[in-house]
Amino acid sequence: MEPAHRESAEITRRSIEQGLHDPATFRAALLRVPRSLRDDWCDLVVGMPELPDDSELPRGCVPYLPCSVDVLLRLPVGPSDVFVDIGSGPGRATTLVHLVTGATAIGVEIQPALVRVARQLAAHLPRVSCIEGDAAQLVGSITSGTVFFLYCPFGGDRLAGVLDDLESIDRPIRVCCLDLPLPSRPWLALDGEDGGLAIYRSTTAT
Repeated sequence: MEPAHRESAEITRRSIEQGLHDPATFRAALLRVPRSLRDDWCDLVVGMPELPDDSELPRGCVPYLPCSVDVLLRLPVGPSDVFVDIGSGPGRATTLVHLVTGATAIGVEIQPALVRVARQLAAHLPRVSCIEGDAAQLVGSITSGTVFFLYCPFGGDRLAGVLDDLESIDRPIRVCCLDLPLPSRPWLALDGEDGGLAIYRSTTAT
């Protein structure tokens, strides 16, 4: 990474630590970075450490996979949303979505070591949090969520159960999936697909 981009990452990081974060300023700084360097730049900004090895996961769960910044920029999230990352790993996506949009962001992660990293990344961001536990059992209780994100956290019966729980949320929501085909549900309508990112909206909430 060129010194100028490294310097801008350090300046942005210090601003966040001092409580001076502004989503529009962060987005502008990010978009000035060449696309090929954005993931590394963001990792410098948030202070992403070397991650611990994955612990033993429940049957059907997938080890943590980092999502590219450019995908996160395409998510339909605004400042009034509550973004929920299902299987959030070290909290990289929740932290970056909040920094770019100002939205409240909640991660759900089953691995305690990754939860500790997520809470460390969000130490200066009061609207970013991480819940430790099995997302397949907890997601339905996060009734404040408006945008739910899944990047291959699990499949099969666990995924079907999460969709059933999301159906019970009594407000319009969006479900965003990266490289994850969803089983058909009558309450979900596909709004669009772009480079492996599929965006659905609920159709039955009033």
